[in-house]
Amino acid sequence: MQPFPGDQIQLPRNMIENSMFEEEPDVVDLAKEPCLHPLEPDEVEYEPRSSRLLVRGLGEHEMDDDEEDYESSAKLLGMSFMNRSSSLRNSMSVYRQSSNGSCSLPSTRTMVVCTVILVIAVALIMVIYLLPKCIFTKEGCHKKNHTMELIYPLATNGKLFPWAKIRLPSDVVPLHYDLVLQPNLTSLKFSGSVKIVVNIIRVTWKIVLHSSGLNITKATITSAGGHQEKPAELLEYPLHDQIVVMAPEALLVGQNYTVNIAYSSNLSDTCYGFYKISYKDENSKQRWFAATQFEPVAARSAFPCFDEPAFKATFLIKIRRDEKLSTLSNMPKKATTPVTNGIVQDEFFVSLKMSTYLVAFVVADLKNISRETNGSLVSVYAIPQHINQVEYALNTSVKLLEFYQNYFLINYPLEKLDLVAIPDFQSGAMENWGLITFRESSLLFNSRTSSARDKKLITAVIAHELAHQWFGNLVTMEWWNDLWLNEGFATFMEYFAMEEIFPELHSDEDFLNLIFKAMMKDSLNSSHPVSSAVQSSEQIEEMFDALSYIKGASLLLMLKHYLTKDVFQAGIEVYLHNHNYGCAQSDDLWDSMNEITNGTLDVKKLMKTWIVQKGFPLVSVVRKGKIISVKQEKYLYLVEPENWTSDESYLWHIPLTYITSSCNFTHCTNAYLLDQKSAVIELPEEVEWIKFNVDMNGYYIVHYGEDWKTLIDLLKKNHTALSPKDRANLINNIFSLAGLGKESLEKAFELIDYLNKESSTAPLTQALFQLSLIYNLLEKKGEQQLAARLMHRIECLLGDKIDQQSWTDDGALSQRELRSTLLAFACTHDIRNCRTTATEMFEKWVNSNGTMSLPSDVMKAIFTAGAKSSDGWDFLLKMYSSSVSEAEKSKMIEALASTEDVRKLIWLMQNSLEGEVIRTQELSHIIATVSQSLPGYLLAWDFVKENWEKLTRKFHLGSYMIQNIISWSTSQFSTKAHLVEVKSFFESKSEQSSQLHSVKEAIDTIQLNIQWMERNLAMLQELL
Repeated sequence: MQPFPGDQIQLPRNMIENSMFEEEPDVVDLAKEPCLHPLEPDEVEYEPRSSRLLVRGLGEHEMDDDEEDYESSAKLLGMSFMNRSSSLRNSMSVYRQSSNGSCSLPSTRTMVVCTVILVIAVALIMVIYLLPKCIFTKEGCHKKNHTMELIYPLATNGKLFPWAKIRLPSDVVPLHYDLVLQPNLTSLKFSGSVKIVVNIIRVTWKIVLHSSGLNITKATITSAGGHQEKPAELLEYPLHDQIVVMAPEALLVGQNYTVNIAYSSNLSDTCYGFYKISYKDENSKQRWFAATQFEPVAARSAFPCFDEPAFKATFLIKIRRDEKLSTLSNMPKKATTPVTNGIVQDEFFVSLKMSTYLVAFVVADLKNISRETNGSLVSVYAIPQHINQVEYALNTSVKLLEFYQNYFLINYPLEKLDLVAIPDFQSGAMENWGLITFRESSLLFNSRTSSARDKKLITAVIAHELAHQWFGNLVTMEWWNDLWLNEGFATFMEYFAMEEIFPELHSDEDFLNLIFKAMMKDSLNSSHPVSSAVQSSEQIEEMFDALSYIKGASLLLMLKHYLTKDVFQAGIEVYLHNHNYGCAQSDDLWDSMNEITNGTLDVKKLMKTWIVQKGFPLVSVVRKGKIISVKQEKYLYLVEPENWTSDESYLWHIPLTYITSSCNFTHCTNAYLLDQKSAVIELPEEVEWIKFNVDMNGYYIVHYGEDWKTLIDLLKKNHTALSPKDRANLINNIFSLAGLGKESLEKAFELIDYLNKESSTAPLTQALFQLSLIYNLLEKKGEQQLAARLMHRIECLLGDKIDQQSWTDDGALSQRELRSTLLAFACTHDIRNCRTTATEMFEKWVNSNGTMSLPSDVMKAIFTAGAKSSDGWDFLLKMYSSSVSEAEKSKMIEALASTEDVRKLIWLMQNSLEGEVIRTQELSHIIATVSQSLPGYLLAWDFVKENWEKLTRKFHLGSYMIQNIISWSTSQFSTKAHLVEVKSFFESKSEQSSQLHSVKEAIDTIQLNIQWMERNLAMLQELL
């Protein structure tokens, strides 16, 4: 899956994780676990006290093998003693009754004796009762890990629900699903039935599986070879989205049984599960569209299932529909048969073995174009009015599919691959096997309105999702703690494939900027390891973040350069062949790589230091003649005593790379593995300068100490001695170190003085990003004069470069993208004559009633300038409602959200939440844009506070939409008052909300902003 790239850190999918109740440990031991259950079998989840039931006397058939040894919690708490000892009350009474029925007081001696006897009796009973029975046996007791006994919750009907864990048991595994669905796009409901063939691993009387929001009307069990369905008792526990089918008799090891369940539900009004979408057709008539989004845990809301990635099975899907509509699913269509008047049933071929989150189906009025390649039919689908925008996606998909098949040496295993543009879709795309679903702006290319950046985005998203057909679909992570195996690999392959097939797109520069942004998140104390223990749905959702995607991908990039591309490719081939149609953990990947290195390098030992530790290293370099001293420490912005782990516990195995003045070409790159806290590198000769982390291929920051002056002089005299990526790397590192307090802001500004000679996109983009961060902090802090002086400094550096830009779509793709960046920045901040020129072009467009063609690369700048006036804003909104180009609409949304009219901003956010004129998928993009402006940043936060309950109903807690909304609405705060307000707000909400990693990250970011201002404000006043 790909979170939408326009938000926050533009995740390539194009776009979760740790314990919800405590800070993640800094080092996590990821011991290899069995495929079906990475968690230890004795790991137990405990429910809120209100939902617990203390249980005694369960029949043997109601308990698993590993549960039978447990005593009840009532016993543990000593509660049962009260019942057992009640019979003692009469015989041991310390009162005597006289013949007349009155009581006489006992003697003192009697009282003492009775008290002693009572105490001894109670003590003996307690000891006998509470000690494990095994103490009194010949064999004695086996040592247990259990610190508490199982506490079972109550089902919805008040009965005992015989499963207490969030994870499903491993005693029953699914083999095959027969799924029949009938969605009604008039009533917006659906009914369904599922037959699940299961195999019994251990004797049990229960089958535990997932179900969420389904109205189950029937549940039966059929034994292997049997024809009679036997009614089964059904228990539901909504807190864990679980149901239990209680068998009428014991289910035997090795036998297959079929679970039959009938149910119904509403089509979801969120973008999760099996959901409904409203859109306007060519005649402006409202139409309905039904689609699925199951990753990570929403398949259970469309059909009862074993909704965990390791429970792979095959699927036979049948969908009943209106004969005027069409359906798509993972597999090719096998047959269509009439059911009743106007209703037909489409049956699809049986799928390959796959996880539930990859199941998909679409019911809609669609058109498509197709092309065959290597035995597979590739098709791109869209609603009829968009079919003329799918050709670029089809051509790109065919090229990428052919590339991946050649690179992995494994053919795409299905006979067809469908790519479908969905009118309202929260992710960038979703990699469902054989049926990839996309946000329309991530798939549709309009040659008239799509910019160079739009083309790059579409290419990247397709490349990402096609890579998933191998990484994720063919080989799947065993559990969500290793999500990076899916997403990190798909992100890495996305950029690698684009460099190989579409070098003119310069996608490596985009990846560089994403790594810089991911490192900002990873430097906070609220960060987490790439591979992190997760269980709840909120924790799982939060794994879909920049660390799983970007950090995971950058670690693979670093490993590829260290191993060499041929060794790395061979390791990938071994990994895919060893685990195809199965599941894998991080260690399986490293073991595959070690098969190729054959003992020359322990890849597992090296990479574990990166996967199980959060954060990244800061490498300090001291040069004295030919001797280079290097040392590593943890790079960390914020240190809080209560949850800080000493730097001494952190050690990375860092594949250092460096070039020197004696030879600065790529083939002259030197390597050194720093696997200790410090080391010394001896050069063959003295050099004028040395640059570490060549092309930013390593995931670390470098501090050059006294050598910063040498590098600053190099950039001023001959900046092309370093590659554009190396120049961007230096800009990022020195500003990062200034924020950390390890280098002066004065030196950072001195380094970028060379920019008036810069012409490459990567360093210019990174400089603008760093300077914009500072400008935004100053502006929101009320330091308007200082902010204006900073903008004047930027204009002096880049003004000539801005003046050189033409208002056209001419030039190479990289030139066009730089033009978009510079002119959008200049118009936003009213630099030079940008806004005047843009306004004139906007007025001409308005006078043509929107029919005049505008250059796509500068369209956003023109719309943003036009939206500054009330009439221009209103016209833009009208054109948004009627536009059929998703690329054009995306630029309009950003322009509409850039207005300074408070009422319009409030209306825009509220309308997007309701999804009437503005689609709900745009909300986080709108909040991100609104929060950048001076009037908007407070409005965005107020909107989030006032609509928190609606937001968390619409977008799941922990989802990347919620992550981005929290981040953007708070990222501009830099005062202690705002820090207290944000903390107090989330503390007043549910524990799940307050413990979200995105909330902790937001608080860390505000503290960092406060710290940055305290450290650098005085220096800025002198510098500017």
